[in-house]
Amino acid sequence: MTSLVTGATGFVGGNVARALWKRGDDVRALVRPGANQVAIQDTSIQRYPGDLLDVDSLRRAIAGCRFLYHCAATYSFWARRPADIYRSNVEGTRNILTAAQEAGVERVVFTSSVSTIGLPQEPGGSIDSTRLANAAVLGDPGILGDENTPLDPSHLVGHYKRSKYQSEQLALQANGNGLPVVVVNPCAPVGKWDVKPTPTGRIPLDFARGRIPGYLNTGLNLVDVADVADGHILAMERGEPGHRYILGSRNLTLQQIFAMLADITGRRAPRWRFPYWLVMGAAYLDQAVEGGIMHRQPTIPVEGIKVSQRPMYVTSHKAITQLGMPQNSVESALAKAIRWFTDHGYLQDDR
Repeated sequence: MTSLVTGATGFVGGNVARALWKRGDDVRALVRPGANQVAIQDTSIQRYPGDLLDVDSLRRAIAGCRFLYHCAATYSFWARRPADIYRSNVEGTRNILTAAQEAGVERVVFTSSVSTIGLPQEPGGSIDSTRLANAAVLGDPGILGDENTPLDPSHLVGHYKRSKYQSEQLALQANGNGLPVVVVNPCAPVGKWDVKPTPTGRIPLDFARGRIPGYLNTGLNLVDVADVADGHILAMERGEPGHRYILGSRNLTLQQIFAMLADITGRRAPRWRFPYWLVMGAAYLDQAVEGGIMHRQPTIPVEGIKVSQRPMYVTSHKAITQLGMPQNSVESALAKAIRWFTDHGYLQDDR
């Protein structure tokens, strides 16, 4: 079986490509010229030079493939030119899906995001934070977002979220037009091979570096990236085209995540809970200086702070019961992330 994986030099895509390769599949990776290939080093994964915006390169890479895992995306809460995010995530998705349909690909797994999942609202538009924090992965469907929860458009904060929503709609449209597409919605993955690293991966990395002075009253669904990779493969094998599957594990407050990281690293967890207005003010200032004057990614992205104002608590019940997605320890995943960053020199690097 020959599969093409886009985004194989990235975090999720790299783990998907490695998981396929380890089980003996014939794997191709679409690799942009000059891309860091650490995520697929020491493997026999075939590298196909190309770019999501270069249609001819996509046709060459996908020719003869039975399956496509479209994992490539720009995952960032800041861009010097926001239009680039849409070109990569939306136009690039349109291009690869068109190439897949032309090539007669049998099945596609499209990597979306938990950002496109709706979150329930209680009367009055607010949700009790204690209920959110205590909601179990498989419980309280009225408080946890799932694949059928209506999405409030006002929750699509920032260019990344909006671009992922638009690209997911393209994937679902392609399924309706005869290309079998299964959509997966990863939550917040942590683990090995986070080369860039991603905004999620920066949580354990910055903690280990001692760069987190405080925390916000928010939370997210944390998951081992190895489980996310397995979830992709299971979606290809067992998923129903046209359906979405949330690939997550445990709903945790940021304070709980820092407590886990404190146990792993021996560093003290931050004690101060910062108010949103203070962090948002610092973010706007940082964006003006680092983003506007220095033309580099801000340390405190405004879009990331806006996203954190509402905890992203969801349930993966559908993926667990219908696909058989594994649920490994998130503490172990955080430990693997710290170990990988340490082994690859990130704790001695000011990136």
